[in-house]
Amino acid sequence: MRSSTITEAVSPDLAPFAVALGDPAGIGPEIVAKSWVMRAARSLPPFFAVGDAASLRAVWAGPIAIVNGPEEVVAAFDTALPCLQVGDAGAITPGVPSVEGAQVALQSLEVAVGLARSASAAGVITAPVGKAQLYGVGFTHPGQTEFVAERCGVSPHNAVMMLAGPSLRVVPITIHISLAQVPQALSIDLIRARATITARGLQKNFGIARPRLLVAGLNPHAGEDGALGREEIEMIRPAVESLKADGLDIEGPVAADGMFHFRARETYDAALCMYHDQALIPIKTLHFDDGVNMTLGLPIVRTSPDHGTAFGIAGTNSANPGAMMAAIRMAADAARARIAHGG
Repeated sequence: MRSSTITEAVSPDLAPFAVALGDPAGIGPEIVAKSWVMRAARSLPPFFAVGDAASLRAVWAGPIAIVNGPEEVVAAFDTALPCLQVGDAGAITPGVPSVEGAQVALQSLEVAVGLARSASAAGVITAPVGKAQLYGVGFTHPGQTEFVAERCGVSPHNAVMMLAGPSLRVVPITIHISLAQVPQALSIDLIRARATITARGLQKNFGIARPRLLVAGLNPHAGEDGALGREEIEMIRPAVESLKADGLDIEGPVAADGMFHFRARETYDAALCMYHDQALIPIKTLHFDDGVNMTLGLPIVRTSPDHGTAFGIAGTNSANPGAMMAAIRMAADAARARIAHGG
């Protein structure tokens, strides 16, 4: 897998990045605080937390600077973690989610996305939220990705989830549906749309002029010429051939069990997988502590760490900030790549 041609994250021409703190009772506040501590060592750009500062204080004794807007972040960033106060989560107990906390998480997400849309922030990084808690306060989207897409005026079908680490990028064609539903959900049009948005996203966010895509089969051995299933023959191969005719550098379908070893990963820039676990198992095996979820197809940069709220370890000072730092760094690289790409 080729890396981006944009490698320097710190840039004076970028606005600071908005980091929505996620659920106040989850590990979001801890990993954001730890990321600020590691800001120089990891060459992180200026960023600011969006949420209830009390959630940071509940897990961290470091310096916090309450700011009124992004314009105050850079001056404060060297000596304190800037925080744009949004809402009041009430009494915060790490590991114990609450209705008030979910309300603040939703407010934080709304504000952070709005700042990115107005270009007051160079992008948005979202810490994990508890979906069950969000649903309890009226959240109607399957996840943060769909919420961000709607706020940006983008159809959820045109917002593509890509999981990325230093040696692998994967895109699941279908996401949060049961395995039994996958064959019915797949179509030539869906595969074409996901592949096209992925290729454009790699150009725009990673500076890869001609992205190389590899497409997995659905069935074992990519269907074994129809002996183990006909989805490859009837949907996946026709989609790939039509994309080739459009000029994309794309191959497949190939057997998924041979796509993710080191030599194979050197031959493509992103792997398109037919269902959730086909994509998520390899990325989490290789990059459990530094995997990033990036949404392609948006007019703004949006990333998040590829893990959940981890309520079970919240407040124990044991959360690994690697994925959050990688998400901040990737957002900065993507913002710079977009500038080089022309916006």
